[in-house]
Amino acid sequence: MNETFFIVGPTAVGKTSLAVELAEQFDAEIVNADAFQIYCGLDLLTAKPDSDAQRRVRHHLLGQVSLAETMSAVRFGELACAALADIRSREKSAIIAGGSGLYLKAITHGFDEVPPADLKLREELSSLSIGELGRRLKELNPDIAARTDLKNRRRVIRAIEIASARHRGVQSFVGAAVPGGGEGTVVAREDTEIPEPAGVFLLRDRDDLYQRINERVNAMFRAGVEEEVRALQDIGPTAANALGLKEIRALLDGQISRAESIARIQQATRRYAKRQLTWFRHQTTFPQLNLTPFSHREAVRAITRMFLEE
Repeated sequence: MNETFFIVGPTAVGKTSLAVELAEQFDAEIVNADAFQIYCGLDLLTAKPDSDAQRRVRHHLLGQVSLAETMSAVRFGELACAALADIRSREKSAIIAGGSGLYLKAITHGFDEVPPADLKLREELSSLSIGELGRRLKELNPDIAARTDLKNRRRVIRAIEIASARHRGVQSFVGAAVPGGGEGTVVAREDTEIPEPAGVFLLRDRDDLYQRINERVNAMFRAGVEEEVRALQDIGPTAANALGLKEIRALLDGQISRAESIARIQQATRRYAKRQLTWFRHQTTFPQLNLTPFSHREAVRAITRMFLEE
């Protein structure tokens, strides 16, 4: 039986219910690998496991960090390793469940640090168009360019900083630029052979997944997510990026209607799910399991067989 098993996939695919049932079956504990569920608060907005699921199975890295605290994949990796060590010290198995790709990679591969912001270079790049920035990055490092969102100006500039430092030999970097990384950006460590961990990549037919996403957003509004957001006080720059937060704040400020807020969050979540699917298809080799044709019980049986494999 595997000591550590990953259940990954896009938002709303059904990871939580399957992870809880599997953990109950094997007396395992769950390590959360969602970038925003790690925060204390925003339970509805981030679709945290409900109180019943948390009573049934012990969860780690769930509601553990203050909303004001800045989080990163490196910080998550440190917390996750500590949680896994704790679980193993009690001779239990761990199920790591989530959809935040870089947080998951922090566990499987770790990261190498990259340089801080280069203010002089940023000033130089500020006059370039997004197309010119993309061409410059491709010239500096095609590999990093291939893994960067070339339509996002901030991310391209950050990638150029990393590529420029590597080109100058400031540090021996491996891997590729982290898409969307900030000042504390890291790169995935790829210079050593790391065995692929055991796990499953869950997915669904597109219409099925999108319907689940739409219903999840409707459900969180029915449950009172507006009041949850209204009650927010101190919130840091990382937590402020939680999916749906800006749309609900726009609703509370009277800038958009409730129906428009819901529609925008549904659309943003569908787009996020699409990016997650792309990431997992390219960054992992976990066997895929399409849940659409299966009942919940059939899916549990299929994942149980994977969990038991040596």
